[in-house]
Amino acid sequence: MFTLDQIKAAHLRVKSGADYPNYVQDLIKLGVTGYDTYVSDGHAVYKGKNNYVIQSDAKYTAMHVAAESDKEKFMHYLTIHQQGQTDYPLFCKHSAETGVEKWIVNLDDMTCTYVDRAGETIFTEKITG
Repeated sequence: MFTLDQIKAAHLRVKSGADYPNYVQDLIKLGVTGYDTYVSDGHAVYKGKNNYVIQSDAKYTAMHVAAESDKEKFMHYLTIHQQGQTDYPLFCKHSAETGVEKWIVNLDDMTCTYVDRAGETIFTEKITG
């Protein structure tokens, strides 16, 4: 099974959003089937076959995630982030501000689903690459 060190090594090769498809392929090669990233502190839970799960440490100081989601505002922030107008830390801040609790990446379906604190889907997008 994969380790956090292997995932970190793959992540180090990501310099921008353009590198994300290669990162996804690296994770698949490692045996990662999906992961959940929590906006509050940036920790992630990585999943593999046979119920294998490992969790990373927090990536930044905890921040408050809004109780109410604002899909319209989130979609604006997601669009400008994907256009390269914001960096990852700012995208996380914007996600918290608009009520995104986490994103769930399913590498079998090649989707990323943004979810609010109530467990409701805000948006699901197809991962290309």
